[in-house]
Amino acid sequence: MAQIFHRSANSFSRISMMLVGLLLVVLGLTANELQRSPYWTNQGVRPEQPVPFSHQHHVSGLGIQCQYCHTSVEKASFAGYPPTKTCMNCHSQIWTNADYLEPVRLSYRTNRPLVWTRVHDLPDYVYFSHEIHVNKGVGCQSCHGPVDRMAYMYQHGSLQMEWCLECHRNTAANLRPRSEIYNFAWEGPSMTNSVACGLDPSSPRSEVVCRTAPKPEEAKALVASLNLQGVQTFKDQQSLGEYLQKQYHVRDRYAIMSCETCHR
Repeated sequence: MAQIFHRSANSFSRISMMLVGLLLVVLGLTANELQRSPYWTNQGVRPEQPVPFSHQHHVSGLGIQCQYCHTSVEKASFAGYPPTKTCMNCHSQIWTNADYLEPVRLSYRTNRPLVWTRVHDLPDYVYFSHEIHVNKGVGCQSCHGPVDRMAYMYQHGSLQMEWCLECHRNTAANLRPRSEIYNFAWEGPSMTNSVACGLDPSSPRSEVVCRTAPKPEEAKALVASLNLQGVQTFKDQQSLGEYLQKQYHVRDRYAIMSCETCHR
């Protein structure tokens, strides 16, 4: 029987298979990068809101703490949006005729809440509790970014599973004293900044109290007059975080990295 295909068809078929394989690899890598990109994750995206609210102005400029508006952050899984009454506590007295605040005044007059757009919107199959993270020493800034410098709120992190797991693998890197949870100026221990911590026996749950200073002896002197127990000084975040892990009873990495921790 006569040969149908030329001998060069063998080379052509091999090259074709290699190109198809290469194409599949390129498509896979492209899809992987796409699902990590801001186009897919909305990282850095600032959604439109009913009122142009500036966290930078209210937090840095006026010194209003997070829990004044987000009242449930320490005792519920959600941080909560402030009712219009909270806004009107101030704006019934100041900027009463500002045009951009008319939606707030209309909401107050009609008793209809403002419909805010959620910035950090997790999927329904993910369980997240603000209460747990705040009470275990995770500051607002760790997840929400430099809110005190955001003229308009945007999504700081990717909110992907690997973003959460980066912290769950080493929680010590992101823990701070509970007294500094809302402090965006907090600087942890470093080569130029020492932190001294001890337990306050007079507080209901022997709260950790910390003070910072350039030198270890200076930081220790700041807490000496507070009658604290078990005072220790720290020069790096990892050692401070491991200390807080024990004091706040943070579970080990294997427990908090299990699937059922976030997917219930």
